[in-house]
Amino acid sequence: MKMRMGKPLIFILKAIGVIAIAIVLFLVIVFIVNIVCNKSEQEKIETYGQSVTVDGKNMNVLIQGEGEETIVLLPGYGTAAPALDFKLLIDELSPFYKVVAIEPFGYGLSDETDKERGTENIVSEMHEALQQLNIDHFTLMGHSIAGIYGLDYVNKYPNEVSAFVGIDTSVSTQGGMDVKFPLKTFAFLEKSGLLRLIKKVGTDPYAELVFDDQAKEQMKMISNKNSYNATTLNEMEHISSNFKKAQNLTFPKDLPLLLFVQANNTDRENWVSLHEEQAKESMLGKVITLDGSHYLHHSKFKEIAENFREFMKEVK
Repeated sequence: MKMRMGKPLIFILKAIGVIAIAIVLFLVIVFIVNIVCNKSEQEKIETYGQSVTVDGKNMNVLIQGEGEETIVLLPGYGTAAPALDFKLLIDELSPFYKVVAIEPFGYGLSDETDKERGTENIVSEMHEALQQLNIDHFTLMGHSIAGIYGLDYVNKYPNEVSAFVGIDTSVSTQGGMDVKFPLKTFAFLEKSGLLRLIKKVGTDPYAELVFDDQAKEQMKMISNKNSYNATTLNEMEHISSNFKKAQNLTFPKDLPLLLFVQANNTDRENWVSLHEEQAKESMLGKVITLDGSHYLHHSKFKEIAENFREFMKEVK
């Protein structure tokens, strides 16, 4: 005798089927829209800077200003278009210095790479880019994780760097950097197009900033191109080991060290004191606290430029 399903159960199964189909259709639409938008945006992205050959690939570098002294800018992790992101600060510095903004592989208009994103490779590539440009004496200025890469750089190439300036830079001993990131989830969000959708419905990170509309639009499109690409995901995978390796390093005693630090960091109570301890590694170390977000150069670019110039006068 055959068992007959009750009407409520049939209704539930049909409803589940309809929902499943709707979800699949939604994901297919999001995926297709992302492909179409990526292709359209790729044609709208405007080139800037110049390309140098590093390890057989193209690395994008923006140079602005003709000063006798050079400043090399390094971005924080995940900054989609470093040269544009630093634009407000570059405009403040370039009347007095030659400013060089490096876009590492996977960032900005630079190529991606299959090489592991350990500190040694990243630093070596930056060094090669500067060598290609005949730049061998400069102030190294960086944001966020550039504090880790910059620390390695000044120890490997001490004769090239005349000073290090940190913009809310990472400190190797800060807590929470042994976390395991959900790399596969991030890769899925990017490839499926869901990341684009999340950005679209989320808060505009540039809305309150003083970039012009064109710069904002370009940064958004480059962000869609670069976010969670294979190169930056590989870098994310190496974050923990890169921090651990940096714990064996200190800034040279005779290297001028200026650290701009977010004064109101609510996530890390010891944020300022971590940098004060780091500044003690140098006989010419100084910490300046500024109120603002982690991206201090978005809102405090004038203060950073002015205090840097004063600091260098004191050092000399």
